[in-house]
Amino acid sequence: MVTKLHQMAMHMAGLQFEIIVADDGSTLPETLAVNRNINALPNARLIERRQNVGRAAIRNFLAAQARFCWLLFIDSGMSVESETFLNSYLHTDADVVYGGYSVVGDAAKLAGNLRYCYETKSLPHHTLARRMAAPYQNFHTSNFLISRRLMLALPFDERFRNYGYEDVFFGKQLKEAGVTITHIYNPIRFSEFESNASFVAKTEESLQTLARFKQELTGFSRLLVIAEKLNHWHVAWLVSFVFKHNKKRWRCKLCSNHPSLLLFNLYKTGYLLQVCNL
Repeated sequence: MVTKLHQMAMHMAGLQFEIIVADDGSTLPETLAVNRNINALPNARLIERRQNVGRAAIRNFLAAQARFCWLLFIDSGMSVESETFLNSYLHTDADVVYGGYSVVGDAAKLAGNLRYCYETKSLPHHTLARRMAAPYQNFHTSNFLISRRLMLALPFDERFRNYGYEDVFFGKQLKEAGVTITHIYNPIRFSEFESNASFVAKTEESLQTLARFKQELTGFSRLLVIAEKLNHWHVAWLVSFVFKHNKKRWRCKLCSNHPSLLLFNLYKTGYLLQVCNL
């Protein structure tokens, strides 16, 4: 991804740029060895961090490291889809611009990958029209442009140290500050998918984060809305009871080669109710 972005930027006449990659505490020697090739590229550098400080803090760190007045944040594990990717961002003048994402992969080979199935199923909810209808609730940090001035004035909340929802809360911060989020169609490509066991574990961690910040995230999480409705209808206890007695079996199914998206949604709801003590 870095090589592709670098080639693209080098071919844009007069563009001043830098690419900064922060490795947030990786321990795999092969990962570090490959990523160190970034330092050989002009205007690019890799910063190796010894400790994982969380997705919010590392983005604030990158903003402080940057020299120029516009920042384009892209998550690792993504790939560039369009040859006009950078150019599309250069032709916007909003303080915050989100380009969205697409999902690519061999459907037949990835039929048993829960992350691939989940992201593919979710795509209709992330069209440009849907994002524009609720611009703050549909903001994600996988692919967005922001002015450095604004980023330094309104940094990510570093209480979000564990996985999940730091981007959702940042969207809420932008709304409360009266900052407009402009949505465009300029997707980055989602092309790498972790194992089912890893995705389930990450989902559980994100739900723990959601439970911890449920008051702050009210109105910005559909899953919280569902949980609150179940509690209002006095059936949350029943869902929690069913989840408690099926959790182990459901989790094994989700981590297998034949996961179910319906079961995944049930598992998330039950897990959230459990960690919220509803």
